[in-house]
Amino acid sequence: MQYRSTRDFSVEVCAAQAIAQGICEDGGLFVPETIPTLSQADFSAMRNASYTERAEKILSLFLTDFSEAEIRSCVAQAYAAEKFPEGPAPLSVLQNGSGWIGVLELWHGPTCAFKDMALQLLPHLLTVSMQKIQADKTALILVATSGDTGKAALEGFRDVPHTKILVFYPQDGVSAMQKRQMVTQEGRNVSVCAIVGNFDDAQTGVKRLFTDPAVCAALDAHGYAFSSANSINLGRLLPQIVYYISAYCDLLADGRLQEGQAVNIVVPTGNFGNILAAYYAKRMGLPVHKLICASNQNDVLTEFLRTGVYDRNRPFYTTISPSMDILISSNLERLLSDLTGSDETVRAWMRSLQETGRYEVDARTREQLTALFWAGHCSDGETLAEIRRVYEAAHYLCDPHTAVAMQVYRQYAAETGDTQTPVLLASTASPYKFADHVLEAVSGAAPQGDAFEEAQTLSRLTETPVPPQIQALQQKAVRFTDVCTPSEMSQQVLRIISEAP
Repeated sequence: MQYRSTRDFSVEVCAAQAIAQGICEDGGLFVPETIPTLSQADFSAMRNASYTERAEKILSLFLTDFSEAEIRSCVAQAYAAEKFPEGPAPLSVLQNGSGWIGVLELWHGPTCAFKDMALQLLPHLLTVSMQKIQADKTALILVATSGDTGKAALEGFRDVPHTKILVFYPQDGVSAMQKRQMVTQEGRNVSVCAIVGNFDDAQTGVKRLFTDPAVCAALDAHGYAFSSANSINLGRLLPQIVYYISAYCDLLADGRLQEGQAVNIVVPTGNFGNILAAYYAKRMGLPVHKLICASNQNDVLTEFLRTGVYDRNRPFYTTISPSMDILISSNLERLLSDLTGSDETVRAWMRSLQETGRYEVDARTREQLTALFWAGHCSDGETLAEIRRVYEAAHYLCDPHTAVAMQVYRQYAAETGDTQTPVLLASTASPYKFADHVLEAVSGAAPQGDAFEEAQTLSRLTETPVPPQIQALQQKAVRFTDVCTPSEMSQQVLRIISEAP
């Protein structure tokens, strides 16, 4: 299996190179030259397999330059019981009229967010990759985060040999608990810096650093090589495919689905990585009727999937679902590459996005988007109301991102009348990472500003436990207070590489 740039198909590398490099030199993203497929026999074999066994099977189809032993070791370390004591991706089944919704809880890892599912595995994949292609280099992991990726990446790479990690987050664009998780992060090889701006400023800045000749030369001189832990990295994307297929196998094993029965998959998304993984799972053979893309007030994806016009020239909103506060959805480029099969077309659209802030796809691509996806968005008020509705109906707490998915799914059912197709909905964070707004939704009380006190109040009110990972934060000392502008991000990188290992 080779991987090529979305913007130049003549650029081909092995999986190890793609994972170690993170992003293509031309600014494109690495995509597989072909999408492997799973047979009905494969699904039957995986029905009663463990999560790690399913992960080994699926990843082996993509990581063909990794040995079976290497993949097995990486997976075993990533999803060890001490990291995921309740299992990597448990399902909660909620009644939905005469049907049900399978809530895929992806937040039972070390940082209480779905990013753990990939970012506990990525450091091991990256370590193996570096040994294969750049054994003499130290990997400098650059991360732009809208909240959850930062902490999950910091935790995943903490004290991993031959790596350093630098996370940039928008100063006023993450929740209090998300910020606390990052600025108290332990580890000798970790650094965190706030930026004056929003997530798109951070993400654009990181991409620019990857292709900055002066910065790259300085890295090389100090024995470093750039890599990324954002969802632009292939090693982030591939593990996400696993949990959709694994959840389907769990539903088969439980007798809730029959072999070959289609499901709707609902995903709250900002950077398009999580729903792209569901699309790849569908391409591999997972029976999917509709991919439902849920956005908050930053509705650039909703408009695109409905009209074929991507236009980032719109107000940016800071919402109560901050991990979705994004106007440049990087992984969309991978979808367009697969739909069009043309590097020239994608290159032109991405150039237009960079120069004008918008592009419009052709009629054939728009038809494909409409056939594959349904998209909707909701406001903060609707999100709070949905948290309350779900809690009152099912005594189930969901965080604001999951609530966006719940609300948009109800829009889909009302507009299309499709209430019979079983639903698999991605739940992306623990409600206790956003205890202030969840408490506001459930109790009607406005946030008071103390995230830990609000978490305890929410716990008492709902008789649900505060995750120990959240409780422990209160006693941790703040380590990182740096703030920079987007133009100063390169200085932060140069500072990191000049420090002693």
